[in-house]
Amino acid sequence: MSGLQTRQAPDGGWGWAIVVASFMGQLLAYGSPQSVGVLYPEWLNTFHDGKGMTAWVGSLVSGVGLIASPICSACVVNFGARPVTIFSGVMVSGGLMLSAFAPNVQFLIFSYGIVVGLGCGLVYAATVTITCQYFDKRRGLALGIVTTGTSIGGFLYAAAQNEFIALFGLDGCLLLIGCFALNIIACAGLMRPLHPPAYYLKQRAALAERADENVLEKTPVVEDPIKNQSVNILITGEAKESEKGLLGAAGLLRLMKKKQKEYSEYLHSIGEVLQNRVFLATCIALFSYCLGAYTPLLFLEDLAQSEGLIDGISTIPLVSIMSIAAGFGKLLLGVLMDIHWMNSCFLYAVTLLGTGVALLIIPVTKNYAGLQVISAVLGFFSGNWSVIPYMTTKVVGMERLTEAYGILMFFGGFSIMLGPPVAGWIYDWMHCYDLAFYFSGGFVLMGGAGLLFSASSCCKKDPGETPTPHTEYRKDYGKVATVA
Repeated sequence: MSGLQTRQAPDGGWGWAIVVASFMGQLLAYGSPQSVGVLYPEWLNTFHDGKGMTAWVGSLVSGVGLIASPICSACVVNFGARPVTIFSGVMVSGGLMLSAFAPNVQFLIFSYGIVVGLGCGLVYAATVTITCQYFDKRRGLALGIVTTGTSIGGFLYAAAQNEFIALFGLDGCLLLIGCFALNIIACAGLMRPLHPPAYYLKQRAALAERADENVLEKTPVVEDPIKNQSVNILITGEAKESEKGLLGAAGLLRLMKKKQKEYSEYLHSIGEVLQNRVFLATCIALFSYCLGAYTPLLFLEDLAQSEGLIDGISTIPLVSIMSIAAGFGKLLLGVLMDIHWMNSCFLYAVTLLGTGVALLIIPVTKNYAGLQVISAVLGFFSGNWSVIPYMTTKVVGMERLTEAYGILMFFGGFSIMLGPPVAGWIYDWMHCYDLAFYFSGGFVLMGGAGLLFSASSCCKKDPGETPTPHTEYRKDYGKVATVA
């Protein structure tokens, strides 16, 4: 087993089977959540609840996975990608099937929003981790292929869910896609671990330590065992009891002090990271972007139907266009990041400004073709998630990438959970989507403008303050890809 610990990434071979399995895992897990806008009008017609309350279902399924990403990553590190993927397949499939029997929106919030959302977060962490283990030089290509599964899944599932709803109804649709999600377990079968998980190594170390303690605790041979047997048993028993009690209390105290020190150091490190003005502006920009950019994913299809811009169900729903455009956006924006003079902060800010303008145009668009064009633009700019790891590395440095990325994901996940319900409440108040999209577009524009101003002022103040892309984060491209 020690040989497994020192094995190098093969950069091919069985690694391509891992890529295929991870791609399919993300496609099957994220297909329905990425096209939740198709299910949203059906839930409104079925439960007759407010748009704000119903929007919690779609917002939670996207936000819970991001907020719980540190926990999901810890599960993969400790137990390995294969067991976590199997468990996540059961969660995603079970959550979708439970949603078919939901009696109200509150049950959907739990079954679809929380259970499916956590399952998707576990799938994402497991597939990205196992892919990074098998690839080093070609890690960027492998991760690009794997993460495209979410976009292709959203594109395919949007049309498929429309057909299933027409043929079998909403309940039958959820049962079918829940059955499809069980194939995630089959994908886990290909995820052969390259390194033993941390939990296995800890168990081996604990067993070895216990064996050493048993050897040391053996009592010496006495001259008169019949005479001294009861005395030895009594003395050694009492000694062991008191010794174990003292050792247990001392160990618990040391553990509490160690954990307290680790938590204080972590909080101090977070405080230092947030003192970086550009990084703080990035957090605010991501919060603003997620607050507004996920509104069309949920409401755009309902807007087209309620405004009478389309009769019945479209062959290619708007969420399908957004999903496939997001795949192209990830690839093209990733290529742009390979240009040595490209500034990641400026590029990300431009995508936010473009998204904000597109959101502001939605209320004045009075035909379905215009909404299709806007969906393509919004989907393309949503590929800016591929820029975030590189931008974070440039701003805070490689040594603080992990904690900084965790902070960003918390801001993004919390904002995603708030955005659609707030837009839904605005509709319930105004009975019109115009103010909701103006609200969303305005927030995204403010976030992009703030990041652009902050990055520009820092560059003018000290051009050498942050390392250039080709000297800093390209050197550790593998670490950046791991976080991506």
